[in-house]
Amino acid sequence: MSSSFTLPDAASLGDLRTYLGRAARIEDGSVRLIADSGVLAVYTAILYPLGLLDELPTVLGLRTFALTQPEEIDVVVPLRSFQERLRLLAEAQDAEQAHSADPTRATPIEVELPLEVHTVTWAAISPPRGGWAPQPDVSAELLHRAARQGIDEVAASVPTSSGESIVRRVRSEVWGRPIPGVEHLPAGAGFAAESLGFLGTEPVRLFETGPWSRLTTSRGHVLVKRRAWTLSS
Repeated sequence: MSSSFTLPDAASLGDLRTYLGRAARIEDGSVRLIADSGVLAVYTAILYPLGLLDELPTVLGLRTFALTQPEEIDVVVPLRSFQERLRLLAEAQDAEQAHSADPTRATPIEVELPLEVHTVTWAAISPPRGGWAPQPDVSAELLHRAARQGIDEVAASVPTSSGESIVRRVRSEVWGRPIPGVEHLPAGAGFAAESLGFLGTEPVRLFETGPWSRLTTSRGHVLVKRRAWTLSS
């Protein structure tokens, strides 16, 4: 198993930093990295249940990045530590380009992985890589509306001094609620797509396999694992 990977250029590094920065504003715990066949898949947790009675769906963000060479990686690392390494690499890259005779030339960037963590519950839930069946597209505006309504409702329902149990209860109720028109998708899917910057104006492609749904745009993917009581819907 490799302890590093190499991105092709500074633009890829910038895209990765932007994605992780957005994810960290929601859940700053850990990130799962899986590399295979020259592609790095970067999973971030947006929503996930903490125990059997927690009704939050599992909602993950996913961005993929081309690598300069095939690597085998499957690790979970602290998000903040990973971000700090990428920040230092970006600063070094900027300094190098400032003194380069050709600052437009693409320079591969090697990223050393932080120490792995082993206590992240959501990372044990692995979305399938194949078997996805296409479904009718979903309106980006529908997801945007579900996200904005949910954000407003959570903000109005949770006082600033509320304890964690109250916050999680409200979030479970709001983000586990079905999206009108695509009732098997929770509102948390719209929240993830909006918060990670994946929504544009184009329709969002929808794929299904078993209990999993995948929303896909040109900017990234949102993966949803429905709770057991919703599997027949």
